[in-house]
Amino acid sequence: MSGPSSYEPKTAFTRWLDARLPIIRFSADLMDYPTPKNLNYWWTFGGILAVCLGIQIVTGIVLAMHYTPDTTLAFNSVEHIMREVPYGWFLRYFHAVGASMFFLAVYIHIFRGIYYGSYKAPREVIWLLGMVIYLLMMATAFLGYTLPWGQMSFWGATVITNIFTAIPLVGDSIHTWLLGGPAVDNYTLNRFFSLHYLLPFVIAAVVGLHIWALHVPGNNNPLGVNVKSHRDTVPFHPYYTVKDGFAVVVYLLLFAVFVFFLPHSLGRPDNYIPANPLQTPPEIVPEWYLLPFYAMLRAVPNKLLGVVTMFGSIASLFVLPWLDTSKVRSMRYRPTMRWFFAIFFFVCLGLAICGANPPDKALIPNPNLGFTLGDNNINSYVWLSRVLTLYYFAFFWVIMPITGWREKTLAVPDSISTPVLPEGGAVAPAE
Repeated sequence: MSGPSSYEPKTAFTRWLDARLPIIRFSADLMDYPTPKNLNYWWTFGGILAVCLGIQIVTGIVLAMHYTPDTTLAFNSVEHIMREVPYGWFLRYFHAVGASMFFLAVYIHIFRGIYYGSYKAPREVIWLLGMVIYLLMMATAFLGYTLPWGQMSFWGATVITNIFTAIPLVGDSIHTWLLGGPAVDNYTLNRFFSLHYLLPFVIAAVVGLHIWALHVPGNNNPLGVNVKSHRDTVPFHPYYTVKDGFAVVVYLLLFAVFVFFLPHSLGRPDNYIPANPLQTPPEIVPEWYLLPFYAMLRAVPNKLLGVVTMFGSIASLFVLPWLDTSKVRSMRYRPTMRWFFAIFFFVCLGLAICGANPPDKALIPNPNLGFTLGDNNINSYVWLSRVLTLYYFAFFWVIMPITGWREKTLAVPDSISTPVLPEGGAVAPAE
């Protein structure tokens, strides 16, 4: 916790404002907030995500001024933005690539949180709010993917909304409510556009709660130990504002590479074809950041169980703080769990690869090997998806609880300062 405020208004105006709306005090307290002094660059992705959200909101507002949510005009309005609106191509690429960069940063943020145990007590609410943001991001991204009204937009909306029909009793009603009618049509596009415009502001509000919750117990750190004294912390400004600023600039350079040189590399070429309800694309594939969940959905032959598996994979993240039974936060001191985590990381990559490929495609497409392509072939991507999905759930529901009980952990430092300061607390001389 940051403790009592040290801000003192200096002028008559700031004293007047501070007594009525202490916004300057709030900003000053954020800058003076005592932060663990050993945070590495994996912690800078929180600031990067805030910048990404700001980019998406600003570019989205401007794009909405020129977009027409009508099935007969939507595709052409996007082309109008690209060709006739001043710098419209830049805004559109910045927004489209921004979604991928947003998800790349959030996945790094999540994996960092899992590795360093940032979901453990007393930070469960911080983690839960982060998962709510992640869920809202996925919904927003899906809705935005439908707006260009290309082939992937139309058929992606058709396939994804259709999975809700598998829910007993209420599935058809949910499906009709999502579409606004019996099928994907003009009312669907209007509804999706409205929700896509609204949800980023909901995300921003939840981000505010996320930051608020973070400032109650304070930041976790790579050692996973609690802050013991002021020796373990430094003010957030200038130490971490400069560090985060540098990381943001580096990330924006990567962002710029994709915007200016590779804007189409993260999308699907089918979406540059106007939507045609009478012609189904050969493959219907979501954006890369949803591919692991798409692979899980396809891995289960039963439609209802596939939906349960997909949503269960997200639900597992929500209950993670109660599945990990270890008393040690950071995997720096959990050698066994580190190996399981490394496998889990590659399993997630493997699921993304499976989701990007047709389910009946052979892993080694060589006719001389004597097998045929098909859903029942053990060499197909659907079977690999099933194996990887089993490990995904086992990691949360079996490996984490059992390893937490049985693992022999390494010795954890008493405080953040212990590994870097000699006995007595004085800084060691440089050699």
